[in-house]
Amino acid sequence: MRSRFPFTVIVHLIDGTYELFRHFYAVPPARDKTGAEVGAVRGVINSVRGMLNRGEATHVGVATDHVIESFRNDLWPGYKTGDGIDPNLLSQFPLLEEAMRAFGVKVWAMVEYEADDALAAAAVQAAADPRVTQVRICTPDKDLAQCVSGTRIVQEDRLRRATRDEAGVIAKFGVAPMSIPDYLALVGDSSDGYPGIAGWGAKSAAAVLAKFQHINQIPADWRSWGVNVTRPGALSIALEKDRPLAMLFRDLATLRSDIEVFKSVDELEWKGPTPAFDAFKARFDSAPVS
Repeated sequence: MRSRFPFTVIVHLIDGTYELFRHFYAVPPARDKTGAEVGAVRGVINSVRGMLNRGEATHVGVATDHVIESFRNDLWPGYKTGDGIDPNLLSQFPLLEEAMRAFGVKVWAMVEYEADDALAAAAVQAAADPRVTQVRICTPDKDLAQCVSGTRIVQEDRLRRATRDEAGVIAKFGVAPMSIPDYLALVGDSSDGYPGIAGWGAKSAAAVLAKFQHINQIPADWRSWGVNVTRPGALSIALEKDRPLAMLFRDLATLRSDIEVFKSVDELEWKGPTPAFDAFKARFDSAPVS
């Protein structure tokens, strides 16, 4: 179907997992007539509906972690799982996906891969369309900083009303987007369940990667290159000892942008709710805050 916006398109890619977590802890609980918790889903739907109804967005995709585990759990035993997540939150993932589809929004419910992978792939594929003037990845998640490209692919933190382009990524992390997986590998990511390399922190990782870009390009004798860090000897020993581990962590942090999530940007154009959304709206409207 031909798009109603044939010349310029801004694509909004929304991290549904982040939004569901955020609303679960930000809004009061609400149960529908069956006793199921729906408050977080209602919050996310209202937030996205506001974007669309106000005309802030025309082309939208939402990615979720249909299951929390992914192929990365086979690579690293400590990688994040669904253990410990409140059942009232976990149970709302399928409901969010169903409600979003009924609302007419493209949804990627990820199983083998993660929501972040879908967002990365969608960003790359959308940016390749000459009609697209900008792709906005709506999440503050630092993993997605690796996808930022100039001012064409940016990160948008809707909660704080802040947008970060490539210059913003460098200002925040001290490295370019292409080095973000290496940066995370060295410093670790507690939310994803890998610890990084002993002794390496944000400043040392940024200083070394600003010089060498990637872990595999850091020479064993990098101390002779004049990189200004404290305790370079200890950092060098730690990296050489755990370089294979650092490369594994980089693999964990690298988003898979080569998976196909859509065939045309036109699939992301919002044309309004489907008739099926009426039942969801009635269900959410009748759920009192508890």
